[in-house]
Amino acid sequence: MTTALIEPKTDESPPLTARASASPSEVDGRLFRLSLDQYHRLAEAGVLGPKDRVVLIEGLLVAKMTKHQPHILASCLVEDFLHRALPPGWFTSSQNPVTIAESASEPEPDAVVVRGAIRDYATRRITPADVALVVEVADSSVKFDHGLMKRLYAEASIPTYWVVDIPAGRVVVYTDPTGPDPSPAVCARPPRNRVVQSHWA
Repeated sequence: MTTALIEPKTDESPPLTARASASPSEVDGRLFRLSLDQYHRLAEAGVLGPKDRVVLIEGLLVAKMTKHQPHILASCLVEDFLHRALPPGWFTSSQNPVTIAESASEPEPDAVVVRGAIRDYATRRITPADVALVVEVADSSVKFDHGLMKRLYAEASIPTYWVVDIPAGRVVVYTDPTGPDPSPAVCARPPRNRVVQSHWA
């Protein structure tokens, strides 16, 4: 048997389609934003778990994208390459949180190059100050990774950000972050702001 929930059409409750088409600016002031502490306490209390597949981005819970086979393959290739290329004193963390306190964000990038040894982080979280490189593999999330995530990492002063752009068949390398800035994705010194596009197979 199939059931359906039909909302009553009243003046106080506009049709679902009308609400779904509202722009972010119309609803942003009504969104409840979590602090990092609240987010961590929800996880510790078991309210949020691995099956929920969400991360905290600028105080909001954002659903993780479903990973298809090209994404899985690209992630494995990136991890293997970084593992072989890194010198002593650095390690690769894959799909684990990077805590960005200033923006109440805790993304879980596909790969992160982190300073030190794994056991250095037994009792503390990885923060932008520990990170040399962040990698996001973009399949269905291309616009998101080239947009909001690029701005987020630039604002956090993470030195280098790679987007493995699967639909375009290339790796896009962002460098020279501005740090905190009205437009954090744009370098304060335009001549140094660059994107290097490398094709990959």
